[in-house]
Amino acid sequence: MSRIASAFAQASHAVLIPYITVGYPDIETTLKVAPLFASGGCDIVELGIPFSDPLADGATIQRASYEALKQGITPKICLEVARELRRRVEIPLLFMTYYNPVLKFGLEKFCLECVRAGVDGLIIPDLPPEEGQELEKSTKSHGLDLIYLLAPTSTEERIELVASRSSGFIYLVSLTGVTGARDELPRELESFVANVRRRTEKPLCVGFGVSTAEQAQRIARIADGVIIGSRIINLLDEDKSLKNVGAFIKSLRNALS
Repeated sequence: MSRIASAFAQASHAVLIPYITVGYPDIETTLKVAPLFASGGCDIVELGIPFSDPLADGATIQRASYEALKQGITPKICLEVARELRRRVEIPLLFMTYYNPVLKFGLEKFCLECVRAGVDGLIIPDLPPEEGQELEKSTKSHGLDLIYLLAPTSTEERIELVASRSSGFIYLVSLTGVTGARDELPRELESFVANVRRRTEKPLCVGFGVSTAEQAQRIARIADGVIIGSRIINLLDEDKSLKNVGAFIKSLRNALS
């Protein structure tokens, strides 16, 4: 059983997965905030590798990626940061990136270096399962989970395909569009999750647009995990001391418990 699968199997509550962009606002913050997540009761940490054309991300994470790239953050540096974080935390670490940086790095080499760094899985929003066979071979051979995404507009055929191919969990995009904090989540969210649930026993995690403890609690009633990113980036901008981030994580953990 992978470390990610164990996180779901052992959890008595909805799994909490915060996202941060590696190197934003700086590497020191990344190295501090991930252990803060772990000590605050988060179950998995999603580490974003900055990319110049993050199609699935809204303005907040696009800006964070841009600033990180300006500081010279590369996939190699992200691997080094992950290696250091693995020394500091025991919970699973995920990389969220896009296919081009992985392809440029080399699929087999990237997967090998992920394992050496202590990374447990990959989320690649612009890689559909129809085109993921080559990377799947590398992730499977190295014991990494490759997590695919489903959107509310996904066809029944796509749901079946992702349900059979995604490993670790399935990432359900709460709404059509890009990442970013929202005041409200779609009314149809429950029916979307239920539709996917009928087709798989794999854990289902909901992300995109989640920004409050109340929204997270709503998701926890129907899904196995909650993913939150843009709101955390905003809090890092507001308060460099990390107190606001810590308080937000605590409110989420209490809501999900």
